[in-house]
Amino acid sequence: MRVEVDGRSVAIDARPGQCLRSALRDSGHPAVKKGCDAGDCGACSVLIDGVPAHSCVVPAYRAADRVVTTASGLGTTENPHPVQQRFLDNAGFQCGFCTAGMVVTAAGLGAGAEGQVGASEAERAELMKGNLCRCTGYRAIAAALGAPPDDARAADASPRPPGVAGRIGSGVSAPAGPRIVTGTEPFTFDIPSPAANDYPQPGASAVAPPTVPLHLAVLPSPHPHAYIRSIDTTAAEALPGVRVVLTYADAPPVAFSTARHEQRTDDPDDTFVLDRTMRFVGQRVAAVVAESVGVARAACALLRVDYEILPAVFDPEQALRTGAPKLHGDKPDSSRIADADRNLVAELHGEVGDLAAGLAAAAQVVRGVWHSPRAQHVHLEAHGGIGWLDSDGRLVIRCSTQVPFLVRDELCHVFGLPQARVRVFAARVGGGFGAKQEMLAEDLIALAVLRTGEPVRYEFTRSEEFTTATCRHPMRVAVTAGADRTGVLTALAVDVLADTGAYGNHGAGVMFHSVGESVQIYRCANKRVDAQSVYTNNVPSGAFRGYGLGQVIFGVESALDELAHALGIDPFEFRRRNVVVPGDPFVGAEVDKDDLVFGSYGLGQCIDLAERALLRGNGLQSPGRQWRVGTGMAVAMIATIPPRGHRSQAIARLLPDGRCEVRVGTAEFGNGTTTVHAQLAAAALNTDVSRIVIRQSDTDLVGHDTGAFGSTGIVVAGKATYAAARELHGLMLARAAKLAGVPEQDCVVESGGVRCGDRMLGADDLLADGELTAHCEHAGSPRSVSFNVHAARVAVHPDTGSIRILQSIQAADAGTVLNAVQCRGQVEGGVAQAVGTALYEDMRSDAGVVTTRTLRHYHVPQFADVPRTEVYFADTTDELGPLGAKSMSESPYNPVAPALANAIRDAVGVRLTRVPMTADRVWRAIQEEGRR
Repeated sequence: MRVEVDGRSVAIDARPGQCLRSALRDSGHPAVKKGCDAGDCGACSVLIDGVPAHSCVVPAYRAADRVVTTASGLGTTENPHPVQQRFLDNAGFQCGFCTAGMVVTAAGLGAGAEGQVGASEAERAELMKGNLCRCTGYRAIAAALGAPPDDARAADASPRPPGVAGRIGSGVSAPAGPRIVTGTEPFTFDIPSPAANDYPQPGASAVAPPTVPLHLAVLPSPHPHAYIRSIDTTAAEALPGVRVVLTYADAPPVAFSTARHEQRTDDPDDTFVLDRTMRFVGQRVAAVVAESVGVARAACALLRVDYEILPAVFDPEQALRTGAPKLHGDKPDSSRIADADRNLVAELHGEVGDLAAGLAAAAQVVRGVWHSPRAQHVHLEAHGGIGWLDSDGRLVIRCSTQVPFLVRDELCHVFGLPQARVRVFAARVGGGFGAKQEMLAEDLIALAVLRTGEPVRYEFTRSEEFTTATCRHPMRVAVTAGADRTGVLTALAVDVLADTGAYGNHGAGVMFHSVGESVQIYRCANKRVDAQSVYTNNVPSGAFRGYGLGQVIFGVESALDELAHALGIDPFEFRRRNVVVPGDPFVGAEVDKDDLVFGSYGLGQCIDLAERALLRGNGLQSPGRQWRVGTGMAVAMIATIPPRGHRSQAIARLLPDGRCEVRVGTAEFGNGTTTVHAQLAAAALNTDVSRIVIRQSDTDLVGHDTGAFGSTGIVVAGKATYAAARELHGLMLARAAKLAGVPEQDCVVESGGVRCGDRMLGADDLLADGELTAHCEHAGSPRSVSFNVHAARVAVHPDTGSIRILQSIQAADAGTVLNAVQCRGQVEGGVAQAVGTALYEDMRSDAGVVTTRTLRHYHVPQFADVPRTEVYFADTTDELGPLGAKSMSESPYNPVAPALANAIRDAVGVRLTRVPMTADRVWRAIQEEGRR
C-alpha cells in the first residue's frame, strides 16, 4: 500500500496484524517511538489526516492512501513548527523520548503560533491525557502548550545570578533540543540503515550493525520456583526463520550480578545468563533468535519444558524463618551472600549511645510501622539493545544503559573476553531512574551474537518491564522515636526489612543506603539501626530513584511528625531543633568516619523557604465546604556521591576549527549533564557553549566513567570535565605565550584562540606545534551532602477519601545552581514521580505473579494528577562541587510521600502508614478512626 508520510509517498508492505507504529519504523521513520504498544503512553503519536492518533493501536492497513505526519514532518531542526519551538523555548522535555509524540498531539489539537492547547488547565489536562511524561512533571510542557507562567499559581524557581562569564546559572538550552522536538535525536533502536553507517567521530567505530539484525525473544518462567528437568527444542528449531534456540546448556557457567557498581563485589554473584533453576515468575527459561520478533515469539511457544516444581516463599518475614525454602542454598561462599541458609542477602545492626535510656528519658514516644510496596520506574524507552561483531571481530553492544563501562566490564567477566574485544555504548537513553544501572538485556544479546555471529536485537515489551525487569524494593520500616518536653530527640530507632526478590542485585546497597542519611540527618544521642535484605520468590528489586531512602524517610518523617503533634510543637520548629548542623557528626548505625562532610549547608534555609511559602499560600482554596484542609512537611538529606568509589575521566582537546572537544563517559538520559558539562567547559575556556563539542558514553571513545547514577553527572563527571577544561586553558596560554614571546599573564583565552596583547592566535597557530589535549580524573571523594524540604497543603474529602493537592512546595540545597531551568525541572520531575508512588502507583502481585502488567493498570501520573510545584533554592556554594554545585536529581523524590501523609493527618486526623495513599485507603482509615 502507499501512504503519504511527512509529505512523501511511501510504499509500505504491511504484514497481517501489523500496527502502524511498527510499519512506520520499518519504513524508516524513527520519530515514532515504542513506549507501550497498548495505546497508553502516546510516545507513538502521529497525525492521520491531521487528527492525533496512537499509531501502536492503529492497524497499518488503515493508513492506506491517507496522510500521516510524524514529528519529523512538522518541522526541521532549522525551521521547527511553532509548537516545536515552544517546547524548545520552555525546556518542555528531559529525556525526550515522549516529546515527539507530545509535539504531534499538540499540533493536531490546533496549537498554532501561540502554542495554545486548551482554554484552561483542566481542558489542557483532558486533551493531553493520552500522552505521558515520566521526567518533567508537566509544568514545562504546559508552558509550551500556552499555559500562563505557572498558571499564576506557583512561584518561579529562584534563579541564581549569572556566574562565570555569564555561562553558569543561566538556563542554557540542551544541545540536542532541536533534534528531540523534531524526532530526529537517535535513541537506542533508532539506527541508520546499514548503507548509511557512518559515525560522526573520526576513527571511531560504526554506531549500527552492518546488516539487518535478527530478533531475540524470551520464554518466561510460569513458576515462581522450579528446576528445569529438560527442554525439548525440536519443534522450535524446526520453525522457518529460527536461527538458534538458547538454553542453560548454551550459557557460560559464570555467576554474576545484574547490578552494576564500580566495585563488582558490592553485589552477590547469584545470577546466570540462563539458569536451570527458576526463582520468579518471568525469569528467562530460554531464548530464541529468529528473523523476526514474531517468529521468535512463536518459537518460544513451541518449546516444551519439563519442570520440577519447588516450594516458594513470597513474604520476607517468612523467608527468614527456619524451614523456609532456600532460594540460593546452592551458591558457594564466594557468592557474597550474607546467609544463604536464611535467605539473607545482607544485614546491618548497630547502636550508638543507649536507646533504652533515651526512651526512658523521653516525655513522648511514638512507635509505628510503615510499608512501601514495589514501584515500577516506567522509563518510556524499554530495556534492550543491539549487538554485532565489528570488522575486527569485536563484540559491540549498543544499549539503553546508564553504565556502559560497567556493562562492558561485566560482559568481559561473564564471557571471558579482554576489554579490548568488547565495546559498549549508549545513544540518548529514554529515561532510567536507576533501572538502567543493571545488565538485564546485554548479556543475552552478547550470548546470541557470539553464538550466531550475526547482529541481534532484543527489546523488552512493556509487560516485561513489569514482570522481568527490576522494581523498587518493597520495605517494612518500623520506627521508634522519643523526645523530651522541649522537643529535643532523645531516642531514634529504625528496623527495616527489605524484599530484594529472587536475586540480590542492589539488595545490600539499597539496604545500607536506606538507613544512612535518613537517620544521619538528625542529631540524637541514642540511635539504633537494624536492617535486613531478604530473598523471596518475587520479581527482583533493584535501584530506584532515592536508592532506598524514600521508603525509610516515609517512616521516619511520619513518626517524627506524630511526635511533634504529641508534644504540641510545630513540625517546622521540631525539625529546626533536631537536624544536624555543620560540626555535628553523621550518626546512623555507627558514627560515620568515612569521607562524608558538610561541603556546604542549606538545610536551615530550605526549612525557612518552605515554611514561608506555605504560610504565604498560593490562592487556591478548598474545593468545597465538605473538604478538610491540612498542611504537612518533611526533610531529607542525601550524599552527593555514592560511597565506595565513583570515578570519571575527562579529556578536553582543542579542535582545528577553534572549538573544544570534551570526551566524558556519562550517559545522557534526561539528567541534563550534557548541557552542564558544556557550560562548565565553556566557563573554564571563556568561550560560548555552542563552541563545546561533547562526546560521551562510548567505551571506545572516552575514558572510564562509573556511570550516570547517584546524581553524579555534575559532581563527579562534571568536576572532571571542568578540571580538564581548566588544564586545557593553561596549555593554550602556555603555547600562545611561547609563540608570541610574552608572559602568560599578558595572554587571555577567548573564543577561537588566545589574545596576546594586540595579536590573536587562532587554533591553526596554537596547533602548529602539535595537539593540545588535557586529561583529568575525579575519584568521587570526599563527598558532600544535599538537602530537600517538601511542604504541601492538601484537601481531603472525608466521605470519599479523595485527595487534592492545593499547594506543593520544595526547597532544595543544590549549591551553586549551574542551570536554573534544568535544575528546576529535575526537582519538578522528582516531585511528580514521588506523587505517583505516594498516591497512585500500585504494582500488585499474587503468589509471585505480577498482575499489574500494563500502564493502564498502573496509574502513572497524567497532566491532571501533578500539581505545580513551587521550587526554591538555598543560597549556598559547595566547597567540593564544580564551581560550588551539588547534585540534585534523585533527592527531590525522597521527602514527598511523608509530607503528603503528614498533610493528610493534619486534615482529617488519621495516620496513613502504607503507600500508595489511595482514596479507598484514606476513606477506610477515616472509618476505622471513627469506630475507635
